[in-house]
Amino acid sequence: MLKRSLDIALAALLLTVALPFIALAAILIKLDSKGPVVFRQIRVGRGFKQFQLLKLRTMTLSSGGPLFTLGADPRITRIGRWLRQWKLDELPQFWNVLIGEMSLVGPRPVVPELTKEFKSDYERLLQVRPGLTDPASLKYCCEGEILSMVPDPLRYFKAVITPDKLRISQAYLRRASVWSDLRVMAQTAVTLLSPALPNEFSPAPSAHLRASGPDSQTLRPPAIPA
Repeated sequence: MLKRSLDIALAALLLTVALPFIALAAILIKLDSKGPVVFRQIRVGRGFKQFQLLKLRTMTLSSGGPLFTLGADPRITRIGRWLRQWKLDELPQFWNVLIGEMSLVGPRPVVPELTKEFKSDYERLLQVRPGLTDPASLKYCCEGEILSMVPDPLRYFKAVITPDKLRISQAYLRRASVWSDLRVMAQTAVTLLSPALPNEFSPAPSAHLRASGPDSQTLRPPAIPA
């Protein structure tokens, strides 16, 4: 009950603060490409109930293409690339939180296809509302970069990233509390504002970063398990 009350109060406040940014983004989206401002996609929520996830549109309209955005997707627009970089495309999801489809902190909602492939894992995770952020999201805040560097992004996404995200999210839920949720929210804000800073949910050094020089880092995703 306390978690839901906190979700409503903070989501209402953050949505109010975000409205000017959403309005500006809407204008830029309309000037940049044809199509609606808001993108709606079916995701799976608590108890495997489907709902429409709201995002600011970051891609061109097309009748085809994969369900997942894997690395440098050519469908991403110029404005969309910027919105994704700063996670501004996620702002409409405060509405999903307000109406009870999502929580501020919880495992990220996924497309139905993934819940079928990893059903046993999601049977545990979807006992709670999916969230805007969680430790798995923080660890993979540079997921697009990782996927852009592997020869088979879809295979890597399903064989490496998704199982790791599931493990992290399940481990977090076993010890989650209102206070740990607040800590995740704070860390998310820090990560968005200062993406170069490490966060407590990433390995140190990150499993995906290997120093290539005294002042630089090169992204190297771990190998796909045999």
